[in-house]
Amino acid sequence: MRTLRNFSKGIIKENPVLVLVLGTCPTLATSTGVLNALGMGVAATLVLTFSNILISALRKVIPDKVRIPCYIVLIAGLVTAVQMLVKAFAPELDKSLGIYLPLIVVNCIILGRAEMYASKNKVFDSAVDGLGMGVGFTLALFLMATIREIFGNGTFCGLEIPGLKENHISILTMAPGGFFVFGLLIAAVNKFGKHKPKKKHPGCAGCPQAEICQKSDTAGDGEEAASHD
Repeated sequence: MRTLRNFSKGIIKENPVLVLVLGTCPTLATSTGVLNALGMGVAATLVLTFSNILISALRKVIPDKVRIPCYIVLIAGLVTAVQMLVKAFAPELDKSLGIYLPLIVVNCIILGRAEMYASKNKVFDSAVDGLGMGVGFTLALFLMATIREIFGNGTFCGLEIPGLKENHISILTMAPGGFFVFGLLIAAVNKFGKHKPKKKHPGCAGCPQAEICQKSDTAGDGEEAASHD
């Protein structure tokens, strides 16, 4: 159950894109098409999972003062390997993603999980955390890309959709449309998600006006007693 919670938190409760609002730049740039979004999501998931494993395994060896440069070196090596694989086996995807593929090195999600989780937990837990965050990132990209491609371009995975191809909303494939869809999804998560804690009333002890209220109540009780006399 603990492993399942650790995995699922990255998908729902702590989704890196829709809840933590990290990785916004590649999210907006690569979510114009479903295939591009899936390619970026899978690449980021691989880097995120293996970087968590390596950083967790070396957490007691890496000096605290140089931990961030060491993390970046490890992540950069993994990104280079992934980029070479994409160039070899999916050259069209490599052209579509462009600069955003090597920029995974400085993705806030990867550096954030390395610093906040992998550097403080065991290898298996860090691997599960990285995989869950990667899947959550991929699902958010897929959802955004699906909306933007279907309604913005009238296609899905490059296949034309009758009726929408001739009546698509082109602005959804542009930057303003990306921000619009992104905002709608975040609003939907905030509205229907259960990740927000319920607000509790602080009571008199937590109120800055408590002392004034107490004095007022004391004066009122005194006046009431005098009127009864």
